[in-house]
Amino acid sequence: MTTVQLKPNERIDQLSAQGVQIIQSSEVFAFSLDAVLLADFVRPNQRQKIKIVDLCAGNGRNRSVFWHHKLGGHFYEIELQERLADMARRSVALNDLTARYEVINDDVANVYRYVAKDRADVVVCNPPYFKNAPASQKNPNRYLAIARHELTIDLAMVCDRMSGLLKMNGRGYLVHRPERLPEILATMTAHRLAPKRIKFVYPKPGMEANIVLIEAIKDGKPNGTRIMPPLIVAGEDGKYGPEVQAMLNGSNI
Repeated sequence: MTTVQLKPNERIDQLSAQGVQIIQSSEVFAFSLDAVLLADFVRPNQRQKIKIVDLCAGNGRNRSVFWHHKLGGHFYEIELQERLADMARRSVALNDLTARYEVINDDVANVYRYVAKDRADVVVCNPPYFKNAPASQKNPNRYLAIARHELTIDLAMVCDRMSGLLKMNGRGYLVHRPERLPEILATMTAHRLAPKRIKFVYPKPGMEANIVLIEAIKDGKPNGTRIMPPLIVAGEDGKYGPEVQAMLNGSNI
């Protein structure tokens, strides 16, 4: 591992048994289970010339650092907030992955300046989940507010740029909230993204799903959507189940 300099209120967390390390801070949105679930959901692809784009990459939410062994090729990490992009760059350096990763501090709307249209093989996104409704309560911490609410990007922009970046038959991956699933599927379809796999994630037995994972293929056939077996994160005792534990240990991803 390369030595990197930490800034005030930062720490280094090890996220898997494989030794992946990420710089985090309690002052910004930190790495979450959503990122682990998304990494596990992505299909492996070891071809060395593929291009992977991570929209709304965050800092160590930076899913791609966590799954660099699962996907070959070159990663483009797009992050609007300067502090998070800086943390992501140092996380990449910490894991000796600078040859494969490019962290770009810019708006997702400007992504074509860095990656040409119709050139990406895989696009992933863990976007803000909640609409920017006037009455909705937002965290006073600007970093957390942007991560959770559609203040700087919305679902339509995510799907537009995901579709624009992908090659024909390229794969897009999204993690989101189940209550927005009808809107998500309609927006994907309107942007030439055919949903192919859907997986619901449940926090505990007997509870409603609180996460949905979606794989879509650009210009894919409209039929053939598969609902995958559900995932229950934890048992009644609150401890992670074996499937999630395997993801966290790096044996599934």
